[in-house]
Amino acid sequence: MVDNASTNDEASEIEHRYPYVKLIRSDQNLGFAGGNNLGIKAANGKYIFLINNDTIFKDFNVQALIDRLESSEKFGVVCPKIRFTRGNNPIQYAGYTPLSRITVRNQAIGFGEEDKGQYEIAHPTPYAHGAAMLIKREAIEKVGLMPECYFLYYEELDWSMMFTRAGYHIWYEPACIIYHKESQTTGQNSPLRTYYITRNRLLLVKRNYQGINKYLAYGYLIGLVAPRDIIKTGIKGQYDLLKATCKGIKDFVLS
Repeated sequence: MVDNASTNDEASEIEHRYPYVKLIRSDQNLGFAGGNNLGIKAANGKYIFLINNDTIFKDFNVQALIDRLESSEKFGVVCPKIRFTRGNNPIQYAGYTPLSRITVRNQAIGFGEEDKGQYEIAHPTPYAHGAAMLIKREAIEKVGLMPECYFLYYEELDWSMMFTRAGYHIWYEPACIIYHKESQTTGQNSPLRTYYITRNRLLLVKRNYQGINKYLAYGYLIGLVAPRDIIKTGIKGQYDLLKATCKGIKDFVLS
């Protein structure tokens, strides 16, 4: 377990309550990728299972994920079905659609739907979900660690592209389910989230898009999306979000 520089020194509390847990305490917040990479480097075994700190396990069936990975040497990453903890536990993730070449947007399959068994067939997906993913160690050794340049948001999409380029497939496996509170750390409309979403969409384009699509995506994000968000937050008096959007663009341009 990685304590990524918690302000309340949660590592000490966990160590006291659960002495059998191998715990890593980072004195610096290394971001989502950096924290996960600390754990990956310290772990040993054939598989690495990354989960968010706001997930809940109920009748968790990790064997289904292992069986899916072992069904083909080309399978490098597998994700469970992810459902929200709220209400009747609607679906958050049953795989992803591909990212648009221009808008840099996609959708989580089944998002917000009541789980009526409509996504019970395992299938390939272009991207893993950062909240829960099981990965073959040999695949990580070939592809490399999660890219730390993002700090927060979009790193798992970039990492998924790295796995795909290396010839690995990513799968969704519904026989395993986790429950996710989602955005409990950053909040849905926080300046922190706004800043990194703004900056990192552009960073994803820089690292993964080619040719004319790269510049069309830049034009859409900087010329249309950013002004729209600035105007919207300005009208609502959400000046902290407005500043976060501007800073995200500025920091990307100057990087």
